[in-house]
Amino acid sequence: MVIVGAGECGVRAAFALREAGYEGPVHLVGDEPHLPYERPPLSKASDDGPSLKVIRDEQAFRDHAIRHMRGQAVARIDRDAREVEFADGTRLGYDALLLATGARARRLPMAAGLSRVHTLRSYDDALAMGARLRPGGHVTVVGGGFIGLEFAALARGRGVAVTLLEAAPRLLMRAVPAEVAEAVQALHEANGVDLRLGAAISGMTEDADAVHIGFADGTSFSADAVLVGIGAEPATELASAAGLVVENGIRVDRHLRTSDPSIFAAGDCCSFPLGQDGTHVRLESWRNAQEQGELAAKNMLGHGVEHSAVPWFWSDQYDHTLQIAGMATGTARTVRREIGDGAFLLFHLAETGRLVAVSGFGPGNSVARDVRLGEMMIARGLSPDPDQLEAPATKLKSLLAA
Repeated sequence: MVIVGAGECGVRAAFALREAGYEGPVHLVGDEPHLPYERPPLSKASDDGPSLKVIRDEQAFRDHAIRHMRGQAVARIDRDAREVEFADGTRLGYDALLLATGARARRLPMAAGLSRVHTLRSYDDALAMGARLRPGGHVTVVGGGFIGLEFAALARGRGVAVTLLEAAPRLLMRAVPAEVAEAVQALHEANGVDLRLGAAISGMTEDADAVHIGFADGTSFSADAVLVGIGAEPATELASAAGLVVENGIRVDRHLRTSDPSIFAAGDCCSFPLGQDGTHVRLESWRNAQEQGELAAKNMLGHGVEHSAVPWFWSDQYDHTLQIAGMATGTARTVRREIGDGAFLLFHLAETGRLVAVSGFGPGNSVARDVRLGEMMIARGLSPDPDQLEAPATKLKSLLAA
């Protein structure tokens, strides 16, 4: 078994193969020199700066007889020979191949070659950007998505002034409902972030001391550094070159099998059918990477298990947590439930009344339990009474039997 990509998804798949009883060779190929590490902490607040939180240590790989090939990049896939080829021409055969190649940060073409403009996708990225965070300094974040907002919170926690630029009319435009975005905006403004929505950047230049940002209206300002957080694009080059179907990621079926029956894809790089209607989506999520890694491992062994997990996302910003279960896009009705201390839940219902998503935002872990209960209702296909969802006196656990 060969797994290309040594992130959360690839590592989870490698160990899941062993847990499922597979005793043959397992090769985990990663192009970074580090042990596989958790990516979510890279953009979240830490008193000690970015740290390498490994997923499994060297001993675990030895104990499970998993060959971790670090610092190696696969150059191409030979589907006829069932081999992957490395840059030096050496080859490695496979019975089943998993592509867990992840995604890479999108870049601003206008910032090409500027040393003070960074993205945040890897541990090395976090070290480079972290070195720019000096108390009393000023950084600019381009992009009002999860990465940009989490980094803004991290920078404010270190005493750095932050200007956040978002081209859209609101934050988290594609990721969360407007009511949640408004609460997130208020939290950042209360913590001193200079938020500028509808910002049209016209250009960037830099000198030895700063990055200079120009806008379409002729104004400009400067910052010590810029973090670009405008989303990610799936790493599909290997798949495309091998002739696999690629549509907003490597297209797979409900078993995570690609258009080649011996090749699977999972995690951030794949586009998979979700829900009853089978609409293909691509999710960039820590838990999705874990779950799909495990599922891919089972199906590489011929178990034939279909994907059925409910999508789940979370984001920590300052002392607040945002959690979402399910997909709220295109829902017919939203019910709001207040749970105290400024925390609230939004239940998103389809035209039929079926619960399809729940969003929660509040201090600490105030929404975690209720979002989990909502996730269970979604998984069971329930249509709870909207009035009971809204009433704080109603115990959500009681609705699981509905």
